[in-house]
Amino acid sequence: MESLFEKHWNRLKNTDLTFERGLMSQIHWDSRLIGIKGARGIGKTTLLLQYIKKNFPTDHTSLYVSLDNIWFAENKLSSLVDRFTKRGGKYLFVDEVHKYPNWAVELKNFYDDYPELKIVFTGSSLLEILNSRADLSRRAVIYNMQGLSFREYINLYKGLNLRTFTLQDILDNHLNLAQEISQQIRPFEHFGGYLQHGYYPFYFEHTELYYQRIEEVINMILEIELPLLRQVEIAYTPKLKQLLQIISQSVPFIPNVTKISERIGINRTTLLSYLHYLKEAHLTINLYKSTQGISKLQKPDKIFLENTNLIYTLSPQTINRGNLRETFIANQLGYNHNIEFSNESDFLIDGQYTLEVGGKGKSNKQIKQVSRAFIAADDIEYGIDNKIPIWLFGFLY
Repeated sequence: MESLFEKHWNRLKNTDLTFERGLMSQIHWDSRLIGIKGARGIGKTTLLLQYIKKNFPTDHTSLYVSLDNIWFAENKLSSLVDRFTKRGGKYLFVDEVHKYPNWAVELKNFYDDYPELKIVFTGSSLLEILNSRADLSRRAVIYNMQGLSFREYINLYKGLNLRTFTLQDILDNHLNLAQEISQQIRPFEHFGGYLQHGYYPFYFEHTELYYQRIEEVINMILEIELPLLRQVEIAYTPKLKQLLQIISQSVPFIPNVTKISERIGINRTTLLSYLHYLKEAHLTINLYKSTQGISKLQKPDKIFLENTNLIYTLSPQTINRGNLRETFIANQLGYNHNIEFSNESDFLIDGQYTLEVGGKGKSNKQIKQVSRAFIAADDIEYGIDNKIPIWLFGFLY
C-alpha cells in the first residue's frame, strides 16, 4: 500500500494547476459517491489530481489510485479500502474503474459500509451505471466529461479566463457577447486551430505526436473498451475502423444500412448495434428525428464523428468545410443540449430552436417560414439579427 501512496504523491508533484477545466466548479465534491464518465484522453485523470492537489494536505487522508495499476493484479480494491480507512483515509479517488471486475458491486458496498468515506471514480464513456449488477443510480452523482470546448482551448492556449454563456444568452444577445470576447482576443485567429487540434488536452504535451495519439485513443476504444464493456468480438475491429473511415469521408453521413452492410460485410442488426456502440464510446454523434425511446437497433438519420479533430486524424486528405462546421456545432451543443435531426434545417435544438449552419453568405431562405430559427455562420466575427457567429457556440461550456 505504501507504493500506492508514493505514486500518489509523485503524481501530485507533477500536476500543473495553471489551467482548470470548467467541470471542476460544477461538480458537487461534497457528495459521498461521485462518478465522472468520458472518453479516453479528455483529461479526467488530470481533473482528479488537480482537485486533490488544491484541496488536501500531503498526508494519508486522501489517495488517488488507478485500477490498471499492477498492484491490483494481486490485491483487491476492498482490501485497499479497509486498510486505507483504518489509517484515517477519508477521500479515495479511483481512476479507470471499468478495468476492475465487479467494480459497481464493490463501490456500492463501500458506500453502505464506510459512511465516513468519500469516493470519486472515473471510467469509460461506455460505463454502465444504471444497468450494472449493482445499480448505483441512487447513490452516485454522475457527471459526463467532454474534450476541450473552443472557450477552454483559448483559455489554455492564451492563459485567459473567458467565461461561458448559456444558449439563451447566445441566441438573444450574441452581438454584445461577440464584442465582449473580441475586446480580449480575435476568435478567428484560433478557430481553425481548434478545429484541427484543440479538442484533446494532450495536444499541448507533444504537438508533433498529436494525431498519432488520437489514433491510439481510437484503437484502445475499439480493441479494448468495446470488447470489454460491450462484448464486441475483436475480429470485428477492422470493420469498425472501416466504418469510422466511411463516416469521416462523408458530408455529412446519412447512413444507408443495406449498402454499408454489404460494403463492410456484416449483417444489418450487427451494424446498427455497432453504430450505437460508437456513439456510446464518444467516437460518433448519431442524430435521430426524435430522441424519445431510442433503441440500439434504430437507424440514425445522420451521423458525425464526435469532434472535428477526429476528421483531421482519419481523413486529412478529404476535409470538407461544411462537415467541419456541422460537426463542431453537434459537438459543442450536444454536450448540454438535446440535438435532433431536422427535415427543415441542419439541427433541432431542445425541441424548440431550429439551427442552420453555413458560411458567411448563408441566407434565411431555407428557414424563413420557421419560427425560432437561427443561422450559425462561419467566417464572421459579429452577427446580425438571427445570424450568429459559429465560433460563439464554442462558449457553451
